[in-house]
Amino acid sequence: MNVVFDLGGVVVAWRPDEIVARAFVDPHTRLIVEREIIRHPDWLELDRGSLSVDAAVRRAAARTGLSETEVREFIEGVPAALVANADVVALVRRLHGAGHRLLCLSNMPALSMEHLERVYDFWELFSGAVISSRVGHCKPEPAIYEHLIATYQLDPTDTVFIDDVAANVAAAATFGIRTIRFESVEQCEAELRRLGCL
Repeated sequence: MNVVFDLGGVVVAWRPDEIVARAFVDPHTRLIVEREIIRHPDWLELDRGSLSVDAAVRRAAARTGLSETEVREFIEGVPAALVANADVVALVRRLHGAGHRLLCLSNMPALSMEHLERVYDFWELFSGAVISSRVGHCKPEPAIYEHLIATYQLDPTDTVFIDDVAANVAAAATFGIRTIRFESVEQCEAELRRLGCL
């Protein structure tokens, strides 16, 4: 079986509200940062690799009224907040030990991906990864799933995709891939058992 993991929100923490709260004390500033940086379309372009950090900083500073230094410190501080979920990594190890082929499919900007590759050693468990900033496509766009299937020659009916975002799971299902909407390690493991993966 091929088991494909999302990274942010599954293998590593992705809690944008907490990241913003740690960086900014003022509640009004937090709302602006969430709306004009984290939830702004530019964030997706960082994920896609089509917008540089420098350009993102300039544009966000102009939108928010924050200084470029403040915006840069915030954006460059995000990767350190992507802390691995030890229980999920343990689950990944069990799946690897059971002989499954493991892959990653993630929306992840270059800065964050480089940090994760530098800090963690669980990559040895994965046979490959499709990362948005490296392929120029983002979930839930069909092209990124097509890239995954073609690159790793996957049989969708013999593949399980795990992601915490409903739209990403729904998009994978249109290709015939079996899916698990990640809510907790316990729930995910129970569904993997139901599918005969453990």
